[in-house]
Amino acid sequence: MSDHEDATGAAGSGTATTAPEPVTVVIVDDHRSFAELLRRALEMAGGFRCVGLATTADEGVACVRELQPAVVVMDIQMPGTDGLAATRSLRAACPHTAVAVVTALGTGEWMARAARAGASAFIPKDTPLAELVAMLREARPGRMQVAPSLLQIGATGDGRAHGLTPRQVEVLACISRGLDATSTARVMGISVGTCRGYIKAVYATLQVSSRIAAVNRARELHLIGS
Repeated sequence: MSDHEDATGAAGSGTATTAPEPVTVVIVDDHRSFAELLRRALEMAGGFRCVGLATTADEGVACVRELQPAVVVMDIQMPGTDGLAATRSLRAACPHTAVAVVTALGTGEWMARAARAGASAFIPKDTPLAELVAMLREARPGRMQVAPSLLQIGATGDGRAHGLTPRQVEVLACISRGLDATSTARVMGISVGTCRGYIKAVYATLQVSSRIAAVNRARELHLIGS
């Protein structure tokens, strides 16, 4: 074989490596300083490319419609249209874009509202940066991730020791935050019927007949946080 053939063969046998496409992000938050800090943090983390910033929900919706990012970081409370109304609009207009609600409103009520609006993630603004970045990487339309610190699963106990599966404990954690069956199903990525089946099984195992009693019993067993 000639030197030319050797070189050609070596070149042909090599495998080209292509870096994965960065996750494109639009940040919608009326606090410009927070948006800029988050943009820089995501770009420093690697694997993200911020393609737009908006300070109102209406601007954000227009920006997302034009740029079609993979992920939108959406605040809730903003002047004019609120972030959850914008989330509903984007779920209809841009079904392949995941909307991650990043907010200072960390209660179960707001979590449930975000789930009903079609959010793909619910993340408190005080979530550690590494956790926030990881959740944004995984955000996909179809279900809603919730920051683990909000659900406080497995505070000190193991559900299996009390006859509960990990999924049943997850249901308990969701309903302890005030989520109904529909919102809980979205958080867990299951059907509403399956979720209701889990709730019935939890009641039977814990020998209770209401959500309040189930949550109180789970806290007594240290399966979920208070």
